[in-house]
Amino acid sequence: MIVEEQLREILLRILDIKEEDIVPTATFIDDLGASSIDLVEIFTAFENTFDVEIRQGAAAKCKTVQDAIDILKVAIDQKGTST
Repeated sequence: MIVEEQLREILLRILDIKEEDIVPTATFIDDLGASSIDLVEIFTAFENTFDVEIRQGAAAKCKTVQDAIDILKVAIDQKGTST
């Protein structure tokens, strides 16, 4: 659950949204109002917070909050197996 909590904190810090707006099916652009610059800032924050590298292709496919959770969990798991 820690991934979801930290992701929520990042989104609240970067986007002008309410906590109840952050649901798994919410899309970054249409539902949460993120701009392309916001998305770069969000993914940079994800990488810094979780100490992972998110591939550009994965980030480009990330449309919803659930997509981000799934991508982060995979990146964290890969980091754990590469050390």
